[in-house]
Amino acid sequence: MVESTLPAALPLVRRDLLRAGALAGFALAVQPVAAATILTPPDGLQAGPIEIPAGDRSIPGYHARPEGKGSWPVILVVHEIFGVHEHIRDVCRRFARSGYLAVAPDLYVRQGDVSRLPAIPDIMPVVAAVPDRQVMSDLDAAADWAQAHGGNGRLGVTGFCWGGRITWLYAAHNPAVGAAVAWYGRVRGQATSLQPRHPIEVVAELKAPVLGLYGGRDEGIPQSDLDLMRTALKEAGKEAEIHVYPDAPHGFHADYRPSYREAEARDGWTRCLRWLAAHGVSP
Repeated sequence: MVESTLPAALPLVRRDLLRAGALAGFALAVQPVAAATILTPPDGLQAGPIEIPAGDRSIPGYHARPEGKGSWPVILVVHEIFGVHEHIRDVCRRFARSGYLAVAPDLYVRQGDVSRLPAIPDIMPVVAAVPDRQVMSDLDAAADWAQAHGGNGRLGVTGFCWGGRITWLYAAHNPAVGAAVAWYGRVRGQATSLQPRHPIEVVAELKAPVLGLYGGRDEGIPQSDLDLMRTALKEAGKEAEIHVYPDAPHGFHADYRPSYREAEARDGWTRCLRWLAAHGVSP
C-alpha cells in the first residue's frame, strides 16, 4: 500500500488490486482492471448499499457520508455505462471524505444487470432501452432519499460518460440542483423515442450552472460539438464552463482503465469541488 500524493481535499489510497482481491467489485466488461487502481478506504465514513423507493419499486444504489450525526450537502453520482460498480462506489467515498452525502442510484436496474455482461457491445442494448424520463424520475427519488437521510437541502449532481450526458439533462430538469459537473458526456446525438433530446437542445432550460470536463482526444465527442455547445450556452445567457484537456482521451478520470490520465483527473477533481463550492453546494 502506497500513500497517495493527491491534494488533501482528496485523501486516497492506492492498492495492488491483484493482491488485495478487490477485482470482484468491478463490472465484468472492464476487466482486467489496472493493478494500481485507486481505492478510497471507508474509515471514518458511513458507506454501503441502499434501497431507494422510486415509483413502482425500489432501486438499489450506494451511498457514502461522513460518520456521526449531522447534515451534509448531497451530491448525486451518475454512473457510466458499467453501472454502479466499484469505481463509482469509490467516487462516492471520495466525495464523502470531502464532506458530502454522495448517492449513486442504479439507473439501469429495470432494464438489466450490466455488471455481469462481458463486453461493451453486450451492454449497449441495455443502455439504449433506458428512457431518459425514467432516469430523471429515479434521480429525483435518489435526491429525495438523500435529503431524508442526512441531506441539508443543498444538491449537486455529477456524472461520467453516459452519466455526463445525464448530468446536463438533470440540471435542466430539477430546479433544486445548485450546481452540476459533467465529465465527458455527449452534448449532441441522434434522437430516439426513449432519448428524445440531448444537452444542446435543453440549454435554455438549464436551472443550474454546469461545468463540463472534456478530453481533446475524445474520439466520440468532436470539439466542434463542444464549440456549438459553448455558443448555445452563451446565446442563452447560461452560467457554464466547458474545460478541455487537450491531450486527454475519453474516460480520463477512470483510474481503473487504460484511458486514465492522472494529472487531468486530479485537476478535474479539484475543479469539480471548486465549482460545487462556488455555487453553494459545499460542506
